[in-house]
Amino acid sequence: MAHPLTERIERVLALQPDAHALEFDGHWCTWGELAAFAQRIGAHATAGQHVGVLLRNRPQHVATLLGLLLAGATLVVINPSRGEARTRADIAALDLPVLIGAPDDLSTLADPSPHTTTITIRGLDQPPVAGPAAVPKHTAAQPGVAVRMLTSGTTGPPKRVDLTYDMLAKSVLGDVPAAVRGGVAIVNAPLVHIGGVYRVLQCVCEARPFVLLDRFDLRTWAAAVRTHRPRAVSLVPAALRTVLHSDLTRDDLASVRAVTSGTAPLSADDADAFTEKFGVPVLTSYAATEFGGGVAGWSLADHQEFWTAKRGSVGRATLGARLRVVDDDGQPLPADRAGLLEVKPGQLGPDTAWIRTTDLARIDVDGFLWILGRADQAIIRGGFKVLPDDVRAALESHPAVQGASVVGRSDERLGEIPVAMVELKPSATATDRELIDYLSGRLARYEVPAEIAVVAEIPRTPSGKADLTEVRRHFEQDARA
Repeated sequence: MAHPLTERIERVLALQPDAHALEFDGHWCTWGELAAFAQRIGAHATAGQHVGVLLRNRPQHVATLLGLLLAGATLVVINPSRGEARTRADIAALDLPVLIGAPDDLSTLADPSPHTTTITIRGLDQPPVAGPAAVPKHTAAQPGVAVRMLTSGTTGPPKRVDLTYDMLAKSVLGDVPAAVRGGVAIVNAPLVHIGGVYRVLQCVCEARPFVLLDRFDLRTWAAAVRTHRPRAVSLVPAALRTVLHSDLTRDDLASVRAVTSGTAPLSADDADAFTEKFGVPVLTSYAATEFGGGVAGWSLADHQEFWTAKRGSVGRATLGARLRVVDDDGQPLPADRAGLLEVKPGQLGPDTAWIRTTDLARIDVDGFLWILGRADQAIIRGGFKVLPDDVRAALESHPAVQGASVVGRSDERLGEIPVAMVELKPSATATDRELIDYLSGRLARYEVPAEIAVVAEIPRTPSGKADLTEVRRHFEQDARA
């Protein structure tokens, strides 16, 4: 028996095959075109099978996502923008039975094993091309898991979080649509992140046409808003600040009644400035891949009633989530006491254990949640998590580098940016530009430090560790100079 999520996708794709479904780069494709490509993809997958996809924001990648879900398979997210060396290593370690991607990505980033069938996708108007595995092998299926989403842990290397069909269904299934809806949504979140997958599936399950952007770009985003006049838009804090500091006017956003914003902290001052400039309330939220999506957020009704008194909060528990704040020993704290946030996401079911986060928080007597900071050293750059140890290790792999220290520095637009202090080996030479170029093929663009200071000696504590306070002070003084 098909899962309710699969049934909904199948039903929507068949509602009005000739109607507009997805606009990309100024061209519309229909629901029927998405369905036909999805069926071709599904023919290459079996229920529970792990299928790696080098995901990009393209119509054929959306159809690939839908095709794998229709087949009951597990889409293993592979981010082609993480750097060539790491992407190749990731693909090799996964040793997947099936790997799907665009021609350039497969030729540049993938060196699949003899056990892997590769499927090349070019466009919705061209059938996928399969390159059969030389030595196929059976791999254990994982029924029930829809997407293995790549994320970064708070410590150590990136990991994958399993998003089950049940979790996705609880987040995106609402009333069954009888026809394709009026109005057009805008999707600018990347499909390699949970926000992009959820936004696409929400549109599909609602039978709502949408514009798919390759990435957030102010000019193309504003043009889409003016053309399609959506009532609600979603902007990560970095994108919201870009809009805020642009020359756009209220007329440009005249149709918008609310902006949702998540993935990273957004200051109350920025939220209020946006509302002041455009007359549009900003509804912040709190989510994580590990939770299977959102667990707290503002509703429009709550914003109208409580924002003045609760400004800066990320809202109240949503989607059946339970929230609490605990001390270092895991004991629950009373209202308005700061501590570590623990969550029981509604998407994971009632029997889920409390999930300990690395966020410091407080919850007031009305259930509003404030995120006060991070208990770890992770840097959130425009919604992307950067682990300082990953960047440090990449820097220290350079033959001229003796040691490195990476910290976050406040940034008006992105929230935080990584910066690095580097100590060279005796007699070695390397410029900051050379080091940045070295990192560009080893890290994702958002992980590459915005500034690298080459110093004679990194300040250290008596134990020999880098003195992060002094490193931060160096960059703060440099920013004020």
